[in-house]
Amino acid sequence: MDTLQQIRKTLESEMPDFIQTWDQCMHSDNKLLQEVLNHVSSRKGKMMRPILTMLAAKLCGSVNQDTLYSAVALELMHTATLIHDDVVDESDERRGLTSVNKIYDNKIAVLVGDFILALAIENVSKVRNDRFSGVIAETTQELASGELMQLKSVHNQEISEDVYFRIIYQKTASLFAACAKSGALSATTDEGVIKRLSEFGKTVGLCFQIRDDIFDYYSSAEIGKPTGNDMKEGKLTLPVIFALQSVNNPEMLRIAKAVKNLSASESEIAQLIEFTKQSGGIEYAEKRMFELADEAKALLSVFPDSDIKSALLLYVDYVARRTL
Repeated sequence: MDTLQQIRKTLESEMPDFIQTWDQCMHSDNKLLQEVLNHVSSRKGKMMRPILTMLAAKLCGSVNQDTLYSAVALELMHTATLIHDDVVDESDERRGLTSVNKIYDNKIAVLVGDFILALAIENVSKVRNDRFSGVIAETTQELASGELMQLKSVHNQEISEDVYFRIIYQKTASLFAACAKSGALSATTDEGVIKRLSEFGKTVGLCFQIRDDIFDYYSSAEIGKPTGNDMKEGKLTLPVIFALQSVNNPEMLRIAKAVKNLSASESEIAQLIEFTKQSGGIEYAEKRMFELADEAKALLSVFPDSDIKSALLLYVDYVARRTL
């Protein structure tokens, strides 16, 4: 049994309820819309965010209907964001599956993303805890702000680790924080616990994105993301930021600025990737990621030992050590 299977085993009675609630949402009488929704549903993936929401709820008590609506709403919001991001980034693939905008077109992709956001709002309205709507609103703002900050960063010649972490918090970690916080909100009124689990989600989310960014330095058909794809989109991530700041190499700095100007050639990007690897960029990024993983585990230390706590500790390990 692999790590993810071990984690999911602790939710074997709750996961079918989540899937049923999800499937009930992804339906439309519009034939074209249903066709696209079927395509989107076919890439359910590992459901990392719903799993986090439900584990947080079980750590605080139990999974209830509010937990399920919250988990579905957040996963729908995540799905809509991915569809919109693929349009913005002009991506042809997402995790090895052809993107909606590639199969259909940008107009249909944007409209389907909007429809899925509306489904998320519908599920938000079913949650009896009024605070959840505030979590959703704040997270939606963070996700949009992160995308805009990243777009602005592409045309900004500054190469900064601080800016990198602000972007990955808004674009990725804020949603993980919302998942853990929402799960807690559905099961407890203890403000200290809610805040702690929100911080746990945020920290795990930072790990998740750093690992994702490391993948970009290696080719993998399973990931559905060719080597250097981030750089082709003008993005400089943690490994190359460290390499550029720790090694004085004017030529590599020139190429990095060309990357941000979207004027770097494929051979220049390959040179910059190799420079990053040779200069310890991957090792540094992994070191920072595992430091964050330790911080996430430490946040769980106040909770009594249980199968659910063990599952959350495994969740951290899975995020940091996953291979796709």
